[in-house]
Amino acid sequence: MVEADAGLLRAVYRRLLAAYGPQGWWPAETPFEVCVGAILTQSAAWSNVERAIANLRAAGALTPEGLRALPEAELARLVYPAGYFRAKARKLKAFTDLLFGRFGGSLEALLALPAAELRAVLLGTHGIGPETADCILLYAAGRPSFVVDAYTRRTFGRLGVRPERDTYQAWQALFTAALPADPALYNEYHALLVAHGKAACRKEPRCGGCPLLDLCPTGRSEGPGPQPAAAGREARGWSS
Repeated sequence: MVEADAGLLRAVYRRLLAAYGPQGWWPAETPFEVCVGAILTQSAAWSNVERAIANLRAAGALTPEGLRALPEAELARLVYPAGYFRAKARKLKAFTDLLFGRFGGSLEALLALPAAELRAVLLGTHGIGPETADCILLYAAGRPSFVVDAYTRRTFGRLGVRPERDTYQAWQALFTAALPADPALYNEYHALLVAHGKAACRKEPRCGGCPLLDLCPTGRSEGPGPQPAAAGREARGWSS
């Protein structure tokens, strides 16, 4: 990464924080709820994930023991609002199988692993890819593991900052090279990029009033366009 790109990444963070304010992520009461939410929010709007989590909470299933005790068909019914409900029920079951098969049902023991080992264990679990693994590392374990999602690629692609290879690892390396390894910073930056992707840098961008417009060659070439939408709670979802 050239220093100009690193400076741009830092400037983008400052601009987004000034525009949207602190985001207060992750919206969960326990680390286990973070893990469940990270799996359920794959290809889902956060409002739908909240409905699924509310169902699990009402069923007493927002603990490793409670989730493990649910038959898979009943679990699928409860997480139906989050979409892909049968697949997500299998993923949640795989996660509890990991906890009880290797860590005696203790999420704390899993999250206490060294960061590289924890990430490898998560990636070896059915239904957990790099983005979900890094959400668990960052938001549940408090480790400095930058989360890259579609909003990150879209925003920085339009800003003209891309890694040489379009891979998750290469995108992540852009941020880790430019920023200090600070979980709080990574947390806020990821949340702000999601908020910005929802409010302004959509598939069809709303460039009018965008806090990054003067930095963005794509926005300048397309003109101001529509105004950004208000960035509210729904910005927590990962869907486009």
